[in-house]
Amino acid sequence: MRIVFMGTPEFAVPTLDALVAAGHDVVATYSQPPRPGGRRGRELVPSPVHRRAEALGIVVRTPTSLKDADAQAAFAALAPDIAVVAAYGLILPEAVLAAPVHGCLNVHGSLLPRWRGAAPVQRAILAGDAETGVGIMQMEAGLDTGPVRLEGRVAVDRKTTGELTAELAQLGARLMVTVLANLDGHPPVAQPEEGVTYAAKIDKAEARIDFTRSAVAVERLVRAMNPAPGAWFELRGERIKVLACEALPFTFPGGAGETVDDRLTIACGDGAIRPVLVQRAGRGVTSAEELLRGFPIASGIAL
Repeated sequence: MRIVFMGTPEFAVPTLDALVAAGHDVVATYSQPPRPGGRRGRELVPSPVHRRAEALGIVVRTPTSLKDADAQAAFAALAPDIAVVAAYGLILPEAVLAAPVHGCLNVHGSLLPRWRGAAPVQRAILAGDAETGVGIMQMEAGLDTGPVRLEGRVAVDRKTTGELTAELAQLGARLMVTVLANLDGHPPVAQPEEGVTYAAKIDKAEARIDFTRSAVAVERLVRAMNPAPGAWFELRGERIKVLACEALPFTFPGGAGETVDDRLTIACGDGAIRPVLVQRAGRGVTSAEELLRGFPIASGIAL
């Protein structure tokens, strides 16, 4: 098929690779414009999809909007059979949705209609969902409201957002190739009207650990914020990120947010957590034991 691919982060790269490997003609890739980055934050850094498309010899377009007539005409001029979208980051106007012969297909990282929106993987972890998955959705004007052609499921287990996103990205790539190989064999099925939830974009303020919550909830927060922005607490005026921890069901003396031993066990509203991987500001990730050797934190310290 003659395809226009639209995606931006690492999550979308496996789908682009799968389309090319399956022999489709990817005539252009749309991605978010390069953003300031690099060591000093001054260089313009292309997105992962942008870099991968260039390496594959595919033309890359990076409009800031698709709302104006010229941008829509340029898209339509590509004469695609279908557009494949994976975490692109721009709203597609109806003129763009209608331009391809077979419309636009989206790789969405949840079991729709649960977790429509920007952060489905993080929200699934935070909510304690036992499973999540990927849906290949026929796009329409609403926010992730379109009918689903094919769905795959995975267990959440104790995976981080990074781990779960990588797994879903590979699954979504396989499902997309399957659907494109036989569109008629995977007709669009309307989403159920019940069970709709919305996955709001993660606010950085959510990453601050609230120790009045249960240890189970804090452990989920730690996994949901890994790798970015990283769950954190503050001590001696310094932020310390927690990249992994274990939830302990035991009741400890002391208030929520207080260390209860010299191993950095921290009391929560219910139970306690014991950090496993941590990171001080401007430093690399270390074990909690390594942190404590150079940065001792005694029992009875309020975080």
